[in-house]
Amino acid sequence: MNLNKAMIIGNLTRDPEVRTTPAGQTVASFAVATNMVWTDSSGQKQEKVEFHNIVAWRKLADICGAYLKKGRQVYIEGRLQTRDWVGQDGVKRYRTEIIAENMIMLGSAGAAFHAPAPAAPARPVSNIEEIPTIDSEVPSNVMSSSGENFSRSNEADNEEEVRVDSIPF
Repeated sequence: MNLNKAMIIGNLTRDPEVRTTPAGQTVASFAVATNMVWTDSSGQKQEKVEFHNIVAWRKLADICGAYLKKGRQVYIEGRLQTRDWVGQDGVKRYRTEIIAENMIMLGSAGAAFHAPAPAAPARPVSNIEEIPTIDSEVPSNVMSSSGENFSRSNEADNEEEVRVDSIPF
């Protein structure tokens, strides 16, 4: 069994850069900073900042480009990917990125973005294709924690809630 999963919560260090590939696919790239704080053996508070390169594709790239701004707190879930290439100086270079599969906007966006409080719990924005069921395609409403609603279908309101105690196992 193999597992390649990355989950981070941090702040954007720059606005997403959105491009279109020659094949017509949208791709967004940006960086997220995460902080680790601890107390060392002498009782001193220490802090280390990590910078993570994020790449989002297709619809998720469009959403990231439209709604994410520098300073915005965000949850990113995806997989790690390392690319390598030879630079113009002949040196082999490496870049590790998180290929985003889900994204949730968190916290306030400061001056860059203002939105009302959410009316419902946030759901992640997903880059993974929806899998159709036998009856019909699975509808999905996606909402950020700041209240932005990315609705692909309004049929999700008709779904019946499943109670945990009614599950037979």
